[in-house]
Amino acid sequence: MEERTNIESCNCSAIHEDVVNKVKQCIPEEEILYDLADLFKVLGDSTRIKILCALFQAEMCVCDIAALLGMTQSAISHQLRVLKQARIVRNRKDGKVVYYSLDDDHVKSIFDQGLIHIEEKK
Repeated sequence: MEERTNIESCNCSAIHEDVVNKVKQCIPEEEILYDLADLFKVLGDSTRIKILCALFQAEMCVCDIAALLGMTQSAISHQLRVLKQARIVRNRKDGKVVYYSLDDDHVKSIFDQGLIHIEEKK
Protein backbone atom coordinates (compact mmCIF):
# COMPACT_ATOMS: atom_id res chain seq x y z
CA MET A 1 0.00 0.00 0.00
CA GLU A 2 1.30 3.46 -0.90
CA GLU A 3 2.32 5.68 2.00
CA ARG A 4 1.00 9.24 1.74
CA THR A 5 2.63 12.30 3.19
CA ASN A 6 0.34 14.88 4.68
CA ILE A 7 1.36 18.27 3.26
CA GLU A 8 0.24 21.36 5.11
CA SER A 9 -1.48 23.98 2.98
CA CYS A 10 -2.57 27.53 3.57
CA ASN A 11 -6.31 27.97 4.14
CA CYS A 12 -6.37 31.72 3.67
CA SER A 13 -6.64 33.73 0.48
CA ALA A 14 -4.67 36.79 1.57
CA ILE A 15 -1.52 37.53 -0.40
CA HIS A 16 1.32 39.10 1.55
CA GLU A 17 2.45 41.46 -1.23
CA ASP A 18 5.40 42.86 0.72
CA VAL A 19 6.86 39.36 1.14
CA VAL A 20 6.07 38.37 -2.46
CA ASN A 21 7.71 41.52 -3.86
CA LYS A 22 10.79 41.17 -1.63
CA VAL A 23 11.30 37.54 -2.64
CA LYS A 24 10.62 38.28 -6.33
CA GLN A 25 13.58 40.68 -6.34
CA CYS A 26 15.89 37.95 -5.05
CA ILE A 27 15.00 35.25 -7.58
CA PRO A 28 17.51 35.06 -10.45
CA GLU A 29 16.46 35.51 -14.07
CA GLU A 30 14.82 32.55 -15.79
CA GLU A 31 17.87 31.81 -17.98
CA ILE A 32 20.11 31.61 -14.92
CA LEU A 33 17.67 29.21 -13.23
CA TYR A 34 17.67 26.97 -16.33
CA ASP A 35 21.47 26.93 -16.31
CA LEU A 36 21.48 26.05 -12.62
CA ALA A 37 19.02 23.22 -13.21
CA ASP A 38 21.26 21.93 -16.03
CA LEU A 39 24.25 21.97 -13.68
CA PHE A 40 22.38 19.83 -11.17
CA LYS A 41 21.32 17.46 -13.96
CA VAL A 42 24.97 16.96 -14.88
CA LEU A 43 25.80 16.30 -11.23
CA GLY A 44 22.87 13.88 -11.01
CA ASP A 45 24.77 10.90 -12.42
CA SER A 46 26.63 8.52 -10.09
CA THR A 47 29.39 7.79 -12.64
CA ARG A 48 30.13 11.50 -13.01
CA ILE A 49 30.12 11.83 -9.22
CA LYS A 50 32.69 9.01 -8.98
CA ILE A 51 34.85 10.74 -11.59
CA LEU A 52 34.67 13.98 -9.63
CA CYS A 53 35.64 12.15 -6.42
CA ALA A 54 38.72 10.86 -8.21
CA LEU A 55 39.59 14.28 -9.61
CA PHE A 56 39.28 15.84 -6.15
CA GLN A 57 42.32 13.74 -5.23
CA ALA A 58 44.49 14.16 -8.32
CA GLU A 59 44.68 15.21 -11.94
CA MET A 60 44.12 12.04 -13.97
CA CYS A 61 44.02 10.78 -17.54
CA VAL A 62 41.16 8.77 -19.04
CA CYS A 63 43.12 5.50 -18.75
CA ASP A 64 43.69 5.99 -15.03
CA ILE A 65 40.07 6.91 -14.33
CA ALA A 66 38.84 3.93 -16.36
CA ALA A 67 41.12 1.57 -14.40
CA LEU A 68 40.07 3.10 -11.08
CA LEU A 69 36.34 2.80 -11.79
CA GLY A 70 36.48 -0.49 -13.71
CA MET A 71 34.93 1.04 -16.82
CA THR A 72 35.89 1.39 -20.45
CA GLN A 73 37.88 4.39 -21.63
CA SER A 74 35.04 5.16 -24.03
CA ALA A 75 32.50 5.36 -21.21
CA ILE A 76 34.81 7.58 -19.15
CA SER A 77 35.53 9.82 -22.15
CA HIS A 78 31.80 10.29 -22.72
CA GLN A 79 31.23 11.33 -19.11
CA LEU A 80 34.26 13.64 -19.12
CA ARG A 81 32.89 15.30 -22.27
CA VAL A 82 29.62 16.01 -20.43
CA LEU A 83 31.52 17.39 -17.43
CA LYS A 84 33.73 19.52 -19.66
CA GLN A 85 30.76 20.97 -21.57
CA ALA A 86 29.27 21.95 -18.20
CA ARG A 87 32.60 23.61 -17.29
CA ILE A 88 33.03 21.32 -14.30
CA VAL A 89 36.31 19.80 -15.49
CA ARG A 90 39.09 21.00 -17.77
CA ASN A 91 41.85 19.22 -19.58
CA ARG A 92 45.46 19.76 -20.55
CA LYS A 93 47.64 17.89 -22.99
CA ASP A 94 51.09 16.59 -22.14
CA GLY A 95 52.38 14.96 -25.30
CA LYS A 96 49.84 12.33 -26.26
CA VAL A 97 48.27 12.16 -22.81
CA VAL A 98 45.27 14.31 -21.86
CA TYR A 99 44.90 15.02 -18.14
CA TYR A 100 41.66 16.09 -16.49
CA SER A 101 41.17 18.18 -13.37
CA LEU A 102 38.47 20.26 -11.73
CA ASP A 103 37.72 23.50 -13.54
CA ASP A 104 37.65 25.48 -10.28
CA ASP A 105 37.12 25.18 -6.53
CA HIS A 106 33.38 25.87 -6.78
CA VAL A 107 32.77 22.27 -7.84
CA LYS A 108 34.38 20.93 -4.67
CA SER A 109 32.32 23.36 -2.56
CA ILE A 110 29.06 22.23 -4.20
CA PHE A 111 30.04 18.60 -3.70
CA ASP A 112 31.05 19.14 -0.05
CA GLN A 113 27.78 20.94 0.72
CA GLY A 114 25.84 18.05 -0.85
CA LEU A 115 27.72 15.53 1.30
CA ILE A 116 27.06 17.56 4.45
CA HIS A 117 23.36 17.64 3.59
CA ILE A 118 23.21 13.87 2.94
CA GLU A 119 25.17 12.97 6.07
CA GLU A 120 23.02 15.14 8.38
CA LYS A 121 19.92 13.22 7.22
CA LYS A 122 21.33 9.90 8.47
